Amino acid sequence: MSEHDELDQPAEALTADPRWGDLDADPALASAVLEIEQHLSGNGWDQPARLYALVDTAALVQQEPALASAMGLDAAAEEGSLTAVEQDQMDPSQPLEAVLESIEWPAGVAGCAAMVERLVLPPGSDATLPEDPVQARAFAREHPDRQEVRIVAGATRGGSTYCALRLRAHDEDASVVGGIDLVPGLLALLRDTLTDPHDQPARDEPSEEKP
Repeated sequence: MSEHDELDQPAEALTADPRWGDLDADPALASAVLEIEQHLSGNGWDQPARLYALVDTAALVQQEPALASAMGLDAAAEEGSLTAVEQDQMDPSQPLEAVLESIEWPAGVAGCAAMVERLVLPPGSDATLPEDPVQARAFAREHPDRQEVRIVAGATRGGSTYCALRLRAHDEDASVVGGIDLVPGLLALLRDTLTDPHDQPARDEPSEEKP
């Protein structure tokens, strides 16, 4: 796991953000997701997918004091918050979903988050969507009523989830939509990366029949 881009905006700056959109959200996770979204919004559109490890800030301060000092992090001030650590840039030829299916995080990672840009078509478009994936992507790109959306989704080992969505047609901070279950499929994939295979319930072995 590389640590080439740490996002260190204090969580307190986002706890009253109207984009939260869901009072059931985990404050630390929601702050981290909105922090990532806000950071990426300054880089414009047409960005490649990105992946982040979410680490407990207090643990980071204790285990990596030099890094924490450079980031201006303090254990007491950041207690209960998560720090996002961007991973190596992914192969653009691989869909994010395929990458997530092959990832297992180390125990020190409290959660993870991902950003991906997608084209969203209006209701009813599925009926005319080509079955071939290449043709389907071309169809979506050329659809006159398409919407481009940036999705930042996050999950924690404790089971919390949060998403932030920004439409290119409404590229304003005040128009970002937040919630705990806005993109269920992506959230499920993120949660799966945090599941220890040893914690999975064992399947019952077929019993040997006696003659």
